[in-house]
Amino acid sequence: MEYSYDALEPYVDAQTMELHYNRHHRGYYNNFLNAIKGSDLEIKTLEELFSTVSTLSVVIRNNGGGYYNHNLFWENMTPEKTAPKGKLLNDIVSQFGSLDKFKVEFGKAASTVFGSGWAWLVLSSEDKLVITSTPNQDNPLMDIASIKGTPLLALDVWEHAYYLKYQNRRADYIGSFWNVVNWDVVCERYENAKK
Repeated sequence: MEYSYDALEPYVDAQTMELHYNRHHRGYYNNFLNAIKGSDLEIKTLEELFSTVSTLSVVIRNNGGGYYNHNLFWENMTPEKTAPKGKLLNDIVSQFGSLDKFKVEFGKAASTVFGSGWAWLVLSSEDKLVITSTPNQDNPLMDIASIKGTPLLALDVWEHAYYLKYQNRRADYIGSFWNVVNWDVVCERYENAKK
């Protein structure tokens, strides 16, 4: 992470950030490295692994996904105030009707994940913005994903991401997320994906 554990207060509390980063994220990373150690998988990118994840072990799928998803999640957030702009904003408005309507749809995807998982904004292979969700540590790059695409924005809706502050109020956590989204990074991802 490029910011301190308390940088996202009051929306994401420091204790949650520290536990989330040092225990959960680091655990996925270490377990993933151990799972591929000494194999030909060590020289593959995560994207290459995800494209054939259905042929790999559950340990690699879960921990590789957890490592990748969390990296994207940390980059998605900033203590600075940012706003969507340019091509991304235009396409959000064009495809969802408005930024507010997009946030409502994204919130629905995040709030209806049963159990643990992620909500995503992706650029699909049809060159459209799509909101989707995945269970556990799956993501839209995986060959097992029901909707595939390039991840642009991700929200972790595992309880470890919010329970200390929000308890069972996932909707409040989702609403607070919009205060810390790093739209500059999301816009840059979108521009790169469109190339």
